[in-house]
Amino acid sequence: MNTRTVIRGGLVITASDEIHADVLIEDGRIAALATSGTPAAEAWTAERVIDATGKYVIPGGVDAHTHMELPFGGTFASDTFETGTRAAAWGGTTTIVDFAVQSVGHSLREGLDTWHAKAEGNCAIDYAFHMIVSDVNEETLKEMDLLVEEGVTSFKQFMAYPGVFYSDDGKILRAMQRSAENGGLIMMHAENGIAIDVLVQQALARGETDPRYHGEVRKALLEAEATHRAIKLAQVAGAPLYVVHVSAMEAVAELARARDEGLPVFGETCPQYLFLSTDNLAEPDFEGSKYVCSTPLRPKEHQAHLWKGLRTNDLQVVSTDHCPFCFVGQKELGRGDFSKIPNGLPGVENRMDLLHQAVVDGHISRRRWIEIACATPARMFGMYPKKGTIAPGADADVVIYDPHAEQVMSAETHHMNVDYSAYEGKRTTGRVETVLSRGDVVINEREYTGRAGHGVYTPRSTCQYLT
Repeated sequence: MNTRTVIRGGLVITASDEIHADVLIEDGRIAALATSGTPAAEAWTAERVIDATGKYVIPGGVDAHTHMELPFGGTFASDTFETGTRAAAWGGTTTIVDFAVQSVGHSLREGLDTWHAKAEGNCAIDYAFHMIVSDVNEETLKEMDLLVEEGVTSFKQFMAYPGVFYSDDGKILRAMQRSAENGGLIMMHAENGIAIDVLVQQALARGETDPRYHGEVRKALLEAEATHRAIKLAQVAGAPLYVVHVSAMEAVAELARARDEGLPVFGETCPQYLFLSTDNLAEPDFEGSKYVCSTPLRPKEHQAHLWKGLRTNDLQVVSTDHCPFCFVGQKELGRGDFSKIPNGLPGVENRMDLLHQAVVDGHISRRRWIEIACATPARMFGMYPKKGTIAPGADADVVIYDPHAEQVMSAETHHMNVDYSAYEGKRTTGRVETVLSRGDVVINEREYTGRAGHGVYTPRSTCQYLT
């Protein structure tokens, strides 16, 4: 049951404002804000009063790219919807958008129903779904219309992974044409998978089997080429495009060029590309396998271009692409053959803290932190202002954030169901203290008080940048 709550004395930060204000919460929603210390604020009474003096009061994070329980490479992502959403809450994220998967030969509806069954009753925070489209045909295209109507308004396609998720240019074009009609948003994994597979086989034939070769064969130019091709196909279709997990400076340049032309093209990057590099992939004793993901980590010089893209708004969103596999028993499947290492990193718990560290380091402003982690993903995927901001009428998804607390990231202390941290030993400034999800306290002064089943499914409207 929700109680009436007042959060007093904090610095409320949204994408547009910073104000010292008290926040009144009623019935799971933000009821009002009032400047701290004023008669209006002082008059509020509540069963629960949270003292946020010296702290930030920020919207709960919206992670628009997660893969809980994803089947991949003969195994499954190690976080369930229960463990993954609990870890998200610990990290100040209060909404995830996960990917339901259409298998080849099956309908979109079957895939969506399967993911609903995985998530329902298990989530600690609110959730929504994108739909991975693996098999474009007449029935699939009709189903896309139906899904948009019921609040699944984004569809992911892959130019990578031939034989698994891959779509050729014709199938991509047909799906884009349909989304241009029904208001959906195509999300693209932009890598030239056909060419990459040739390079993989050539590398293995040369005996190049270590994890670092995963990065070397998945060339930045092949990400840029696919990004360019996706943009041109979207242009032909008259459709918007959202490119996921952008990692290479050459791909950022393609997005910037398209946006300069006024095209409705959007880009997402992830913390791993901002904070990690090919140096991690090259770690000895197979440790590099922990960092195998696709798109791959790039040499460090790419990071400056990604940060610049976030500042210039050529990149709009930072999501995690959270897809964890344990080192023992899962990443190890690729010993002797890097192409068999399950692709994915854990990160849903780390994103808000890493991006706050970027504020501390001077890469972005506080408001831009909230914009790329909360407000823009909510707008991009049709959930704003219900999610992504602190304003009257919004869901009371609120984080009390201590900007001065210091922490060391470690698998010893994280809550993701994975046996390593991609950021092991990294010192960061800033930490989540208390988290409310729709007015219920799920993290209370660094103690988990939430429960599986509190999180509810959230249907979405269409992309709010296109209306």
